[in-house]
Amino acid sequence: MPPRARVNMADVARRAGVSMATASRALSDHPHVAAGTRARVLAAAEQLSYVISPEASRLAGGVTGRVAVVVPHISRWFFATLLDGLEQVLREGGLDVLLYHVGDAADRRDFFQRLPARRKVDAVVVLGMPVHDAERDRLELMGVHIVAAGGQVENYPYVSIDDAAAGRQAVDHLIFLGHRRIGMIAAIDPAEPGWPVLPGRTLAYRAALADAGLPAGPELVVTVPWGGLSGADAMARLLSLREPPTAVYAHSDEVALGAMRTLRRAGLRIPEDMSVVGIDDHPMAELADLTTVAQPVLEQGVLAGRMLLELLAGGSGTDGATVPTRLVVRGSTAPPRR
Repeated sequence: MPPRARVNMADVARRAGVSMATASRALSDHPHVAAGTRARVLAAAEQLSYVISPEASRLAGGVTGRVAVVVPHISRWFFATLLDGLEQVLREGGLDVLLYHVGDAADRRDFFQRLPARRKVDAVVVLGMPVHDAERDRLELMGVHIVAAGGQVENYPYVSIDDAAAGRQAVDHLIFLGHRRIGMIAAIDPAEPGWPVLPGRTLAYRAALADAGLPAGPELVVTVPWGGLSGADAMARLLSLREPPTAVYAHSDEVALGAMRTLRRAGLRIPEDMSVVGIDDHPMAELADLTTVAQPVLEQGVLAGRMLLELLAGGSGTDGATVPTRLVVRGSTAPPRR
């Protein structure tokens, strides 16, 4: 037996009677290695007292063991939670994460022009942001797997919720309670005002009211930038109507929480005078007793990580995965006053 200091992958492969590539895959627990072959390689490694070097294994396999994650907002709860779930899975899979924060248009332009991750990573994960045509062309130059999480991104495997289905759960809940004049506070990201082209949460509002034969006048819809203060301003505009709504559907819990602040400052009771429903199940929603449609944000990150590991292991993957949402009824909604 050669001295331990001189034992390498070639020695293990020779002892097991397999190629170096097969030995490398077996020692790195690659899923596409027969159980008998893996056992033979592990036995040979044990006999030779071989300790695998993670970096050497990566180099031998032609991979870096790193994944680039591109995120537009790292301070927002949604993106931070997505990243948490994704990072957990990738870390358990032996992969390191390189985080690229593209917080504004200049950062984003710089990233896609320079592609700092090129040749340094095995894959790219895009969190909650669209990829425009020119940006997609740049990414594809890298020749690596690309996965999207937190939103449907055309041409890439993705993990997301069905925004239209979530919106219907929220608006149908208000209709079921007996509300006939329902307002909507639509939220957009100022950095991406046209994405998605047909917002599912807005389409859900229109479809639900149309199915119920209820009015959907333009005065009942206020569109504002994403955020609590914007929701507060939007609620003030709805209250200024000659005939305010009896219930409000907000595109997100943060917007809904802002709307609730305006209602309380106006001396109105929730839900006796006005019902409010949001989407997301933000950590503050339960404390504020806000009725919402919960989406499993952490789970989306976890599923995106698993999808990526499968692709890196040579699997075919899937075009996309849509995770279900659920209505969580709390104290901010009730039947309208008679």
